[in-house]
Amino acid sequence: MTEASQPQATWTAVDEYIAEKLVVEEGALTAALADNTAAGLPAMDVSPAQGKFLALMVAITGARKVLELGTLGGYSTIWMARALPEEGELITLEYDPHHAEVAKANIARAGLSDRVKIIVGAAAKMLPQLAADGAGPFDLIFIDADKPNNPIYLDWAVRLSRSGTVIILDNVVRDGRVVEVDSADARIIGTRAGFDFISVHPRLDATALQTVGTKGYDGFVLARVR
Repeated sequence: MTEASQPQATWTAVDEYIAEKLVVEEGALTAALADNTAAGLPAMDVSPAQGKFLALMVAITGARKVLELGTLGGYSTIWMARALPEEGELITLEYDPHHAEVAKANIARAGLSDRVKIIVGAAAKMLPQLAADGAGPFDLIFIDADKPNNPIYLDWAVRLSRSGTVIILDNVVRDGRVVEVDSADARIIGTRAGFDFISVHPRLDATALQTVGTKGYDGFVLARVR
């Protein structure tokens, strides 16, 4: 085992231990991951421990309306939707029609079609329409979409919020590359622009946490709307 691979092996082992002790990943969740792989979706789902974290955030905040940007195959969607009350609603936006179809089947198998609405299209175009339709305010917003558009997504997240809304922005550390001031990578540029947006926004109170685990070295921003 190389020196570089040792930390990842440890992070993965600890994540598996945490999941074994604290996370109950029921059949619909494991089936969703299997179907995502079979359908050729990229392995970008949150980990089981992260999924449980999202579910707990929904429960802790007492959220009844959740907005998700970036459905993929619906794994994180299922975690959050299960934590909603029966009358709760989760709207999730997905750019790729194929991903959305896989997610739709996974969500239906989990018995959550009545509280989850999938909207297919570019989130930057769909968010203004949600606002025009009076979809907000949302109690919790999870942003896990393309990183170059992070400032746009954050701007609309605030517009679709109320005082007390929680916003979670995922994948903000990117193996530590977020500190690369002169990066030409659009994902790094978008991530840094997201930090800049949050740092000066008068309605956002936020911090960021670095994470390690089966998904490597990354992190997320946790913000509360004033």
